Amino acid sequence: MSAADNAVASATIAHDARLVTIDPTTDERWELLTTGTRADIFHSAGWLRVLRDTYDLAIEARILVDGTGTPVAGIVYAQIVDIMDRRTVSLPFSDFCDPLVSTRDEWIAITADVIAEGERFHTKCLHSEFPSCDARLVETGWAYWHSVDLQRSTDEIWAAIDPSARRSVRKAQKTGVTVRAAETLDDVRAFFELHLRVRKVKYGLLAQPWRFFENIWHHLLSAGAGRLLLAEVGDELVGGVLFLEWNDTFYYKFNASDAGQLGVRPNDLLIWEGICLASSRALRTLDFGTSDWEQEGLVRFKRKYASDEKVIRSLQQMPTSAPTDREKQMRSLLPDLTRLFTGDDIPDDVTEQAGDTLYRYFT
Repeated sequence: MSAADNAVASATIAHDARLVTIDPTTDERWELLTTGTRADIFHSAGWLRVLRDTYDLAIEARILVDGTGTPVAGIVYAQIVDIMDRRTVSLPFSDFCDPLVSTRDEWIAITADVIAEGERFHTKCLHSEFPSCDARLVETGWAYWHSVDLQRSTDEIWAAIDPSARRSVRKAQKTGVTVRAAETLDDVRAFFELHLRVRKVKYGLLAQPWRFFENIWHHLLSAGAGRLLLAEVGDELVGGVLFLEWNDTFYYKFNASDAGQLGVRPNDLLIWEGICLASSRALRTLDFGTSDWEQEGLVRFKRKYASDEKVIRSLQQMPTSAPTDREKQMRSLLPDLTRLFTGDDIPDDVTEQAGDTLYRYFT
């Protein structure tokens, strides 16, 4: 941060404003800020508690408060020091997490001590333009984001989606696919095992730890902040979508389906049932979340339903010092271990244990 930038920020931020570092999982000022600004599920205290309890992260927020102590801007982040390196991430294991600022000067003020000179910083932004305009940061990647406008009748939404999606929903209904909401942690476990298989077999990736889904159940779903919808044929689980709910938005977070049952189109029926559920709850938006730039099939699937498409930008400040040989070795080791533990001959319980041990380093 240059001295000139700091001078500009000081000149345009109210003289009685001050910066405070807080614990956003417990501090009421963070809740007050997130309910009064353009915030998302990834800013919510419930989501932050999931990350804290799953990955033992030290999560902090830097907020700007006015003379009355009311928060007016802020950023949430985790400072990570592990076998990989030292880094600050806003926010790990989240689709995106924009700074809650309305001006460039607020952005400069709240990050003056968060983006440490010469150290690694990483964020993903969907809404805010200020990080992209910050000379300290460079864009390192992009992802698609889609959403569905729910401020229409379900008849209008149905008419607007792609005809192939409507055919798939009807086929699922005619072939006897039914959808119900998960009622117990055992239901969540059944979905997790399906999710584990999809990550392993289709993508060659490790799944998040089981305790991550346990924490989602305890901190979010059990509190009414979302719904896990399960698709079944008879008593057989053939698919599921985990939706999270916060403020006026329904978030499509995880999807899994049985590769042998894709012909009965469970995924399309699950999406449609999710849209209907969100509409019945008078929510305004279904957030389809992130899709990697190269995931053409997933992007096509979401486009069948989406009414809006944007880009999530990954931005980083790279450390001024070159990575050590040890850091380079560790970063090259993770992909090798992933391939090793997702092989066809590896039992699922071993793959699960590998994810439980290694997933925390994928940030």
